[in-house]
Amino acid sequence: MLIAFNKPFGVLCQFTDHSDPPRPTLAGFDLPPDVYAAGRLDHDSEGLLLLTDDGALAHRLTDPRHKQPKTYWVQVEGAPQPAQLQALRDGVELRDGRTRPAQAGLIAPPALWPRDPPVRFRKTVPDAWLQLVIGEGRNRQVRRMTAAVGLPTLRLVRVGIGGHRLEGLAPGQWRRC
Repeated sequence: MLIAFNKPFGVLCQFTDHSDPPRPTLAGFDLPPDVYAAGRLDHDSEGLLLLTDDGALAHRLTDPRHKQPKTYWVQVEGAPQPAQLQALRDGVELRDGRTRPAQAGLIAPPALWPRDPPVRFRKTVPDAWLQLVIGEGRNRQVRRMTAAVGLPTLRLVRVGIGGHRLEGLAPGQWRRC
């Protein structure tokens, strides 16, 4: 079984949390029993999370050797310059090594659900939306890549993994694939 889930902002990609006070988890969304996240999305990221009860499928979806492209819409602080976009396309040097090249480009602001809490707004600092497609999944990779080129991430929404897309799912909703 494979489930596509639109993970809301502030929800952990696990079913339990032992912090005090506990944070929202996947347990609050009436998902089918015995499914687990195939990959992760940070607490402060939103969008497509795949869940499965099949360990081999989870491995194929998450292992970088299988090169499942992950597509993100990223709201960044600043006005991206061609050199910054090219740096993302070439691969960015991070503390844990150089990233693989990404597909990167400007997009129009997407029609998304409101985020709670809203993204901070500053009149004097422009923001823009990028679409990034990466073939690996390091810890907080997209945020670190955009920061490395001088474009801090304000909002991060994963909209695709391989051939699976987020379309049609509101935050907290899921469907069988």
